[in-house]
Amino acid sequence: MHNAAFAALGLNWRYLAFEVRPDDLRAAIEGARAMGFVGLNLTVPHKLLALKLVDALDPSAKKWGAVNTIRFESASVDGRLKIRAVGFNTDADAIVAALRKDLKLKLRGAKVLLLGAGGAGRTAALRLAMEKVAELYLVNRTRSKAETTATEIQERFRSVRVTVGYPKLAVDLLINATSLGLKPGDRLPLDEKQFPLKQARAVYDLIYRPAETPLLKAASKAGRQTANGLGMLLHQGAKAFEIWTGKPAPLEVMRRALEMEVYQSTVSSPQSATQLKKGRS
Repeated sequence: MHNAAFAALGLNWRYLAFEVRPDDLRAAIEGARAMGFVGLNLTVPHKLLALKLVDALDPSAKKWGAVNTIRFESASVDGRLKIRAVGFNTDADAIVAALRKDLKLKLRGAKVLLLGAGGAGRTAALRLAMEKVAELYLVNRTRSKAETTATEIQERFRSVRVTVGYPKLAVDLLINATSLGLKPGDRLPLDEKQFPLKQARAVYDLIYRPAETPLLKAASKAGRQTANGLGMLLHQGAKAFEIWTGKPAPLEVMRRALEMEVYQSTVSSPQSATQLKKGRS
């Protein structure tokens, strides 16, 4: 996605992926700074850890409490020019952009069931609350984590009704922000005895590989509108590209490259994702 965009704009840059253990994240960021990297993307579990490892936080990272993008930039510190690491969050806005693009949903006033309340789920919940959804139902394997996210939403967005647990009636949107569906044979991320899929008007899975998770397959069979996480991956990546380069992202170039890489296909597939590789430009 990024390398195709660099090529389209004639930039002599390269995006690479690296495996980094949480204990080595500080050293990795310092190493990238020392080697002249323009920036980084961070995926789980680094997004929360990075909050304390960068020199400054963009308002987006402060607002959503996570860093998934870092930009290295020159700054004057005590009269000396230094390279500082600034943390950004491009995930939150990407979720909303993907839902609007892929499912054509009007989020204001909507009723949403969110599966998974930590990490990506927390970010999704807060961003949906900012869009003034009417009702938000949070379901998480560890109930206390859902309760913590619910409390945060109630403190920051008082107009949104937040409930921990399944709704009794239909919702406009069901979102899966858990990892269930990544592996073959994974069970569904929800308890259909408590909430049948037919009670959701649309179903969105943040997972993008496989393209059709068991949840999306079941939702399609139930006649529900569905989309996966590819669109979110695209939109957060496009914003990171703009943060690094200062140039508008060639969105369609990036979409085509992403679809070919993920699905080995040139067929347009408006979908979306949450997981990003650690890399550089």
